[in-house]
Amino acid sequence: MKRIFLAIKIIPETRLHGLFQNLRDELIHENIKWVDLNNLHLTLKFFGETEEVKINQINLFLENLVAKMHSFSFEISNLGVFGSSYQPKVVWLGIKENQKLTSVAETILNDLKLIDFERDRQNFVPHLSLGRIKSLTDKEKFKQLISKYNTKEIQTVNVKEIYLLESILRKEGPLYKTINNYKLII
Repeated sequence: MKRIFLAIKIIPETRLHGLFQNLRDELIHENIKWVDLNNLHLTLKFFGETEEVKINQINLFLENLVAKMHSFSFEISNLGVFGSSYQPKVVWLGIKENQKLTSVAETILNDLKLIDFERDRQNFVPHLSLGRIKSLTDKEKFKQLISKYNTKEIQTVNVKEIYLLESILRKEGPLYKTINNYKLII
């Protein structure tokens, strides 16, 4: 069994690095578990604990499906939180509405049903998780900081491949190992 997911890897550019470092510096006294920027990704489908036989099936299915898809780009464009303003849980970067990204994700999510992987109950909400909030001592400062960045254009991502990754959970943070990558038509 391996804990796996399908994702688009994000290589952070200068503006994203700066924003991330600013957030960490300004929120240094808050209890937030920040991601390693080397692990930054947009999850298309989380499979969870999956048997090797099923992983092989997923891999073959995705090789055929993704081979028909064209490369595209999207814009990382705002900062937000999951949870309420009183109990924020996750700090994330949002993705500007993008029909091509939505179409790719919907095709993958819908077609995976053909090999018995049902969609999650939630709608696809493209985002990049930056940190998990354990607790906040100054919620007002946190809200002001989030609103300061909630409409900024941050980075354009050119998507030329999609990755099937294994997530190995460790105390110091997850380790992601590539199972396969699927190239899009350029």
